[in-house]
Amino acid sequence: MEAQTLLALPVLLALEPVAGQPAAPTTLTRDEAAELAQHVATDLLGLVPQVAGARLALAGALFDQVELLRPGFPVWATLDDLARRVPRGTLEHVVAFGSHDGVMPAPALQPSSVYAGGPMRLLPISLLASPDAADELSTQLEIQLVGRGEAGASTADWLMRTLGIRLEHLRYLSRNDLLALTCVQYEHANLAPLWALLETALLTPDRPETTMSARGLALRYADGTVWVQSPAQWLAAHDGDAAQRAHDFAGIVFELRQYAALLEAHQLPLRLQSDAPAAAMDGYLLEQLAAASESSPAPRLFAHEAPGLGVVAVSVAQPQPDGAPRMLAHGYPLQPQALGPLLQQLAAQYGTAAELDTRGQVVLDAAGALGAP
Repeated sequence: MEAQTLLALPVLLALEPVAGQPAAPTTLTRDEAAELAQHVATDLLGLVPQVAGARLALAGALFDQVELLRPGFPVWATLDDLARRVPRGTLEHVVAFGSHDGVMPAPALQPSSVYAGGPMRLLPISLLASPDAADELSTQLEIQLVGRGEAGASTADWLMRTLGIRLEHLRYLSRNDLLALTCVQYEHANLAPLWALLETALLTPDRPETTMSARGLALRYADGTVWVQSPAQWLAAHDGDAAQRAHDFAGIVFELRQYAALLEAHQLPLRLQSDAPAAAMDGYLLEQLAAASESSPAPRLFAHEAPGLGVVAVSVAQPQPDGAPRMLAHGYPLQPQALGPLLQQLAAQYGTAAELDTRGQVVLDAAGALGAP
């Protein structure tokens, strides 16, 4: 049967190193990957005999779960594509892809060093089966791996010697198992709304999804993008005394930073949904309320700060001779290193100095909205 007609069933080998060890290498050489693939084939045949009728493709690379759970599942998609290109006569039902001088044969198969220190390392595997055998094989994988998916002793011993680490656990999972595990982890971290968006982007990307964060920030997934309510608009819609409102606003931005970091790791773009024109730059969000008036003094940049969080927002305000400052924009730094670029962007856009007026608190106006002194 032609390789293009085979159906790909994604599985993985999950390594849980003993705590406190140095990070394991992120890739295996070509020879190492080929040797590991033989161990894996032996294990899977023992667990699910129907594997004998499929091609086994293995990538000799160790990933974090955020790298595997990205829209379109690019790691598995690339592994499947490479496996289909190998002539059947050279496969002997097993093919492995490893690194040469630390570089994998395709960019999608190259793990990032950013996530190399995670508590669990995941090695992707794909089983390519004929359409008439795929359903039964998929069913058996889901049944057998979740119940008895521990890797064999020879596989564990080989990995520990090759990687130079000790392993607490080593087991096979289906991709559905990984999805379920990640769901539980995010729910435990009070991030169930984030998982609702991510799950939609992964499994039903053409379907929109709306949700609300634990603190009440509105979120929406559509067309490959997550849209988040403006924190300033959220603040304007809530009541309370000034101190409580300032505290709640800082909490909302803290939560937004959590979401932004995880969405970036899963490669889902985040955008600001605002009544005003909005922009998403590298590490910050910006909503532009109004243009500066040439007849008024030059705009100034004011910081909104919270204990432990630093600057949670930057407002551009233009002094008015006969009243409160006129608010022109709000920016939200989502990463510490994004504050400088945000100030430069605001200064250039509004024709003012990139100097930040800090008051050590979230500044609210008389109506309880984000303001300036």
